[in-house]
Amino acid sequence: MPPVLAVEDLKVHFFTRAGVVKAVDGVSFQVGRGEVLGIVGESGSGKTVTGLSLLGLIDPPGKIVEGAIRFQDEDIAGRPESELRAIRGKQIAMIFQDPMMTLNPVLRVDTQMIEAITAHENVSHAAARARARDALVMVGIASPDERLNSYPHQFSGGMRQRVAIAIALLHRPALLIADEPTTALDVTIQSQILAEVQKLAAESGTALIWVTHDLAVIAGLADRIAVMYAGRIVEQQDADAIFATPRHPYTQGLINSLPRLGERSRHGRQRLQEITGVDLRMVIYSLTLILLMILRPSGLLGSREWNQIWRRRASRS
Repeated sequence: MPPVLAVEDLKVHFFTRAGVVKAVDGVSFQVGRGEVLGIVGESGSGKTVTGLSLLGLIDPPGKIVEGAIRFQDEDIAGRPESELRAIRGKQIAMIFQDPMMTLNPVLRVDTQMIEAITAHENVSHAAARARARDALVMVGIASPDERLNSYPHQFSGGMRQRVAIAIALLHRPALLIADEPTTALDVTIQSQILAEVQKLAAESGTALIWVTHDLAVIAGLADRIAVMYAGRIVEQQDADAIFATPRHPYTQGLINSLPRLGERSRHGRQRLQEITGVDLRMVIYSLTLILLMILRPSGLLGSREWNQIWRRRASRS
């Protein structure tokens, strides 16, 4: 049986005045029916752009420049907007990190949820409203009938996120992409949402891609984990294996940076391990030195200017 989703050598570039930003640079992965794939990595590693590209939601100056996105064995990369609109929400749903990317601030919640149902299914208004109510109950929203008549600004940030999750689950999609969906939720509701998506994957066979920074959440949720860094997947293993025997130094750094209960230094405090990087000051210093070495021999920089700049740099270092 082919996987629900197979991504092959996906490249997403942003063409800016300053140059080309390779936000996603040759990413490949697949997720099968009922499987949960976790994608982890630091901010700016390309996780969210990868998720958005699967639904064709990359806006200019961004563009998918290469690769295939095979959903249910059909390549949907570069499909017309009309075809993608028929897929979004019903067959592939996405939970955004910011719920206001899903919710319209000037429409009541019931209007938005009923529209999300009737856009893909021929059901009555009453039946659609009943499904919307049940979805709100499922994500832990009290007084669902009252909340259906409310506007998004009347909800807290966590409640708006729960509404967005409820909308994504309305059609029990074949593929669900969740981009940091539980960040704004308290631990109790987070646990409830995680249990619900696990149930959805197990009972309906929904393939789930869970994008997160939270390694603790992904450890108990995912079957496999892909670690992203600088637009690429640097490691991909089963969840148990990636925590027990991480292969890539970046993965090891992510795991080692987690706080551990019971560990204390000699001063009574726990020092968190950091992932070492390049000192930006040294980069600037080195580039300045290279520039000076180019300019002086060319005659564009005299000895007097050379000495002034050199003394200024030396005093700052």
